[in-house]
Amino acid sequence: MHKFAICLDNSEYPTSLDKRKLYEILPDPEAAKHHQLRAIDESGEDYLFPDHIFLEIPLSEQVEKRVLLAA
Repeated sequence: MHKFAICLDNSEYPTSLDKRKLYEILPDPEAAKHHQLRAIDESGEDYLFPDHIFLEIPLSEQVEKRVLLAA
């Protein structure tokens, strides 16, 4: 199962993130210890960002499949 989050504040990363956009979050337990998320940004690469600028949201299986197909 994939994790997703919405960007709530892109003020420090305006070229990497779009406010109110859905991003795929990759598992990174070490980053989580430091209050960070590993997200796939606008470049298609994964980077660490502060977790407080995102809101993780659960998606139904059907919605998750549609989102992944649209990527």
